[in-house]
Amino acid sequence: MQDAAPRLKSLVEQLLGAPLPLRIRAWDGTEAGPPDAPALVVRNRKAIRRLLWKPGELGLARAWVAGDLGVEGDLYTALGLMSGLVWERGEDARGLGEALRDPQVRAAVRGLVKMAGPPLPPAPPREEVRRRHHLHTKRSDKRAISHHYDVGNDFYETVLGPSMVYSCAYWAFHDAHHDAPQNASPEGTLEDAQRDKLELIASKLGLKPGQRLLDVGCGWGSMAIHAAREHGANVVGVTLSQEQAAYARKRVADEGLTDKVEIRVQDYRDVADGPYDAISSIGMAEHVGAERYLEYARTLYALLKPGGRLLNHQIARRPQRDESTYSVDEFIDAYVFPDGELAPIGTTVTQLERAGFEVRDVESLREHYALTLRRWVANLEARWARAVQLSSPGRARVWRLYMAASALAFERNRIGVNQVLAVRTPEPSGASGMPLRARTWGT
Repeated sequence: MQDAAPRLKSLVEQLLGAPLPLRIRAWDGTEAGPPDAPALVVRNRKAIRRLLWKPGELGLARAWVAGDLGVEGDLYTALGLMSGLVWERGEDARGLGEALRDPQVRAAVRGLVKMAGPPLPPAPPREEVRRRHHLHTKRSDKRAISHHYDVGNDFYETVLGPSMVYSCAYWAFHDAHHDAPQNASPEGTLEDAQRDKLELIASKLGLKPGQRLLDVGCGWGSMAIHAAREHGANVVGVTLSQEQAAYARKRVADEGLTDKVEIRVQDYRDVADGPYDAISSIGMAEHVGAERYLEYARTLYALLKPGGRLLNHQIARRPQRDESTYSVDEFIDAYVFPDGELAPIGTTVTQLERAGFEVRDVESLREHYALTLRRWVANLEARWARAVQLSSPGRARVWRLYMAASALAFERNRIGVNQVLAVRTPEPSGASGMPLRARTWGT
């Protein structure tokens, strides 16, 4: 008798103590749950074994990446419905242990074990990073960056589009008072919005012809090229990714800017040819880590001339009542950004100030990142076969889940992104060089 889906739904609801808002489609073709909801497709029993051996987010991620689980219907809706059951429950090992004292929960687990088949745990997907637990040395940072960015330049082109900018775009709107990013209709293309973001940064830095700009974590060279071509700056871009550097150097040569832009494979801690007039750090500081952040800020401060400006563009998380309980997201750490850490914006500002900077402006672009991620997801879904060919089915699934879940996290204010403009204010004069009405920049 084919009844896997009804049995699975009943056991999961018994385990969670709450109705399952998704429809379930099981490996035997049966379905159960709300008929108008997206379907969680359980393709085989291995998916259950993964969740039993690693309950919570990492078990779900392993099943998704391996292809044991899928979603039929709108992915954003499905993730939104699941968030309250998984990501927002916040259960740790102690919480799970206490839950297992409940006879109903134990009975549900026994039922799932019976459904799961052979008891041995499935091997993690090959896309999962094996942790080595020595964070943020130069060697470990290079390995972590390589894992994420050396997937292949063609793969990134498929997702990011021609701009090859891997940070949030800066969107223009007819109605400046919109409050629903997922329903908003921004003007222009993704490429237009990414160009506007680069120009916003250049304007905040006040770039002028002949000035020296250090672009920390320069990616595929987009900011370096924009600063040299549009503002006449002399730019040094540093990255730890060999593939990014090769791609960026070719772009620089194609633009005829080799006399103005130098791309290095170099750790920012090894840059020794300051001072620079300005420094941009766009989507790089998330890799630094809390223990190294003050060192990062002090290093950039030392590389700037007095009066020089830093633009630090960085994702932030919401502060916790007890910061000692913060832990890195398991899925992101294992599959996306190994060793990446997020900090509240207040912590970032404090560390920059401790390093000697005067913070002059903080701008949140949270909704802009949600819109950008939805465009990237659309690019990936439209070119799915090519993305799989360029990487692997598992890697493509990682990116689809990571970007869609991140879009929801930005929309729901679980995470944000901020541009912090800071100055190495000269002493003893205190002349920052900033206009009295600072926000004269625009696009």
